[in-house]
Amino acid sequence: MEKIRIVHYINQFFAGIGGEEKADIKPEVRDGAVGPGNALQGMLKGEGEIVKTIICGDSYFGENIEEAKKEILSMVKEFNPDLFIAGPAFNAGRYGVAAATITDAVQNELGIPSVTGMYVENPGADMFKKSIYIVSTGNSAAAMGAAISKMAPLGLKLAKGEEIGTPEEEGYIERGVRYNFFHEETGAKRAVDMLIKKLNGEEYVTEFPMPVFDRVDPNPAIKDLSKAKIALCTSGGTVPKGNPDHIESSSASKYGEYDITGVMDLTSETYETAHGGYDPVYANEDSDRVLPVDVMREFEKEGVIGSLHNKFYTTVGNGTAVASAKAFAEEYAQKLKADGVDAVIMTST
Repeated sequence: MEKIRIVHYINQFFAGIGGEEKADIKPEVRDGAVGPGNALQGMLKGEGEIVKTIICGDSYFGENIEEAKKEILSMVKEFNPDLFIAGPAFNAGRYGVAAATITDAVQNELGIPSVTGMYVENPGADMFKKSIYIVSTGNSAAAMGAAISKMAPLGLKLAKGEEIGTPEEEGYIERGVRYNFFHEETGAKRAVDMLIKKLNGEEYVTEFPMPVFDRVDPNPAIKDLSKAKIALCTSGGTVPKGNPDHIESSSASKYGEYDITGVMDLTSETYETAHGGYDPVYANEDSDRVLPVDVMREFEKEGVIGSLHNKFYTTVGNGTAVASAKAFAEEYAQKLKADGVDAVIMTST
């Protein structure tokens, strides 16, 4: 029996080319397995073979989505594989978006069975989990073995046209797809059984899981703003001209901390936005529209507030993973507290 021909997609980091400094490389092709593809090849147990590996820089893909997608689709079409695998991308936001975008395109435009893998909070998972199979992975490359051990068999099943089981059985992220089947017990009995287990404090698995949202209790109101130190933070991507920390335009992996001691106004000569999710023209003309330093300086002068904190914290909310955003906030919140900040104004776009 002929082996299943596979094309594997990875980013510049996992190809061993480099990190952020090489994230702008255009799509290129290598023969056989590269990087994690070697471990993936082992998991195929002789049934499949990675014939080509396509590599693309995360920044290049994110900044040239349509062009990059067209280039990669052309490559995949030329190699005519039986299966396409992308990643795994874990919790790398830009990589996840790229992997999911191209997996969706290969599957739905070329009709080739496809699978990818990433952490459930990766923005790529949120965007494409309903249209493609995305294996649920850990949030870092430390979970590589577990990830490919699920991606390989699921991919082989897809390539062979076999029936795909439930998310629990196959390890992919729930797609929200419902279908009818006959259960050995009625819904009424199953519901009562779950209720009894719940009342007895026993473990049970609901058949209709509900979304879980964070609830944050607000702190008490500031009693006297005229004595309060106020800080500005934003997910609108406001940065000094030139974006010195290279905060990504989408799926940010970092935040910036910038000193505004003596700064009264954010001008077009000194500040801009790194955000790639909205039209930047008006924000670049006057960054105070996103981060209102000018108004806060007026309040400070008039005594409405005690003072404006001499640093602001910024990142890009566009496609950024919830886990990353939480980590950013947890880190700089400690800095704000240490600097005696009484309240924060968080602006968006």
